Amino acid sequence: MKKQLLITIKYFVAITIVTGLIYPLFISAVSMIVFPGKASGSLIEKDGKVLGSELIGQKFESDKYFWSRPSAVDYNPAPSGGSNLGPTSAALKKFYDDKRKNFILKNSVVDTTSIPNEMFFASASGVDPHISPVSAILQVERVSKARNFDQSKKDKLYLLVDSLTEKPQFGFLGNAVVNVLLLNLELDKI
Repeated sequence: MKKQLLITIKYFVAITIVTGLIYPLFISAVSMIVFPGKASGSLIEKDGKVLGSELIGQKFESDKYFWSRPSAVDYNPAPSGGSNLGPTSAALKKFYDDKRKNFILKNSVVDTTSIPNEMFFASASGVDPHISPVSAILQVERVSKARNFDQSKKDKLYLLVDSLTEKPQFGFLGNAVVNVLLLNLELDKI
């Protein structure tokens, strides 16, 4: 019995060291060599300053920028998650109604059925950095007006949304999306 217990403890320690220390360090080292940007969090830097991550949604409220999806955690990735409000929640209904009314008003949307629900509901993580191309296109008029763009710059904005649209993975997995942070960074260059 004592011999079996000693073997079990040695095996447990060995497996813990291999799977809990050596393997994670090895995988981290390989990923830093093969995919240095992605392994470091896909950070976007400008002049040595980190502007954000391609993987985490940012808060944009100004009319001069494209808006992200709402966030249940105020775009804080540490406690990421949903609001846990159910479909019968009065708080969720008020949040939805307020977001919808504001989006329609600010973006002068006539066909309200064309607005994707992603602009009113947070994602499961609460920090999704993407919106659909339709959501971005619906915001072009507002952004153009806020920046006093002429028709030429407005056309560039439509082309920018199109060029930054990420197609579904392998052509069929998921939906086409636009990263809002990347879109707004490119918008500042126009």
